[in-house]
Amino acid sequence: MLQKFYEYLRFEKRFSEHTLVAYTTDLEQFIVFSEVTTLQDIPQLKSVFIRGWIVQLMEDGYSNKSVNRKLASLRTLFKWLRKEGICVENPMSRIRGPKVEKRLPSFAREQELGSDRTKHLFNDDFNGLRDELMLELFYQTGIRLSELIGLSIQDIQSNSIKVLGKRNKERIIPLHTDLINLIKEYIQKKQDQFSPTETYLLLTEKGKKLYPRYAWQLVNQVLGATTTVQKKSPHVLRHSFATHLLNNGADLNAVKELLGHSSLAATQVYTHNTIEKLKEVHRKAHPRR
Repeated sequence: MLQKFYEYLRFEKRFSEHTLVAYTTDLEQFIVFSEVTTLQDIPQLKSVFIRGWIVQLMEDGYSNKSVNRKLASLRTLFKWLRKEGICVENPMSRIRGPKVEKRLPSFAREQELGSDRTKHLFNDDFNGLRDELMLELFYQTGIRLSELIGLSIQDIQSNSIKVLGKRNKERIIPLHTDLINLIKEYIQKKQDQFSPTETYLLLTEKGKKLYPRYAWQLVNQVLGATTTVQKKSPHVLRHSFATHLLNNGADLNAVKELLGHSSLAATQVYTHNTIEKLKEVHRKAHPRR
C-alpha cells in the first residue's frame, strides 16, 4: 500500500536504512489500528481518530518519546499524501504529541578518556589496533556508529576524514596528528593481512565489514573499565566529543558542523555542560567564593 511512499523516503528524502525501518514499523502499526485497506482510505481518517491511536499507544506502555516518533512518521505520510494530491486536509495539523522531558546527554570526563587510561586495554595485534582506532575515531571525531561502520579507505585524507552523514550529507572532520599516525599504522597492518581490494576501513578478523554490534560491545567494555557513566554506548563518546570541545572554548557553530547537525538547536543541548564549567571556574577564581 505504501510502497511508493517508501520509495519517496529512500530516493527523494534520502532517509537512512535505520530511519526507513522505523517509519515502516510505525506506519504498519497505524494501518493495523486503523484497519484501512487502500491508500485512498487514509485521508478519510480524522484527527479524533489519530488521538485515539495516541491513547492506545500510551495504554500499551509506549513512552512519550516513542509516541512522538510514531506521530512524526504519520506527519510525513500526510504531507506526502497532500503533495501527491491524494488528500486535501491534513488531520495532523491539529495533533500535538505528549510532552517529552528533555534529558541531558551522558558524557565521560576528559580524564576518563585519556590515552593513559585506555591504551593498556588493547593488544598489539590487528584486532587490538583496530579496536583502539575505533575508540579514538568515536571520541576524536564525534562520528556516529553508522558513519564509522561505513568509512572507506578513500574517505581518509591527509589530515582529515570525509564522513557521509544523515541524508547523504558530507562533512569533513580534521584529525589530530596522533590519530593520523594510528590510522596509517592500522591501514598498513590491514593491507598486510587482507586483500587490498577491500575498501571498508574497519574489518573483522575475517576480513569482512565490521558490524555495528561489535563496535557497540567494544565501547561498552571500554567505558565500563575507564568511566563512571551509566550509559555505555558509542553515542556517549559523541556526546563527550561535543561537550569537551565546548568546555574548552570551541565555537558552537563549529561544533554543529563537526557533528553534522542540520540545526543549531540540536547542538545547543551540550551548552548546559559549559555553563557548569563556567560555574566551576567562577567558584574557584572569584575572590568572594
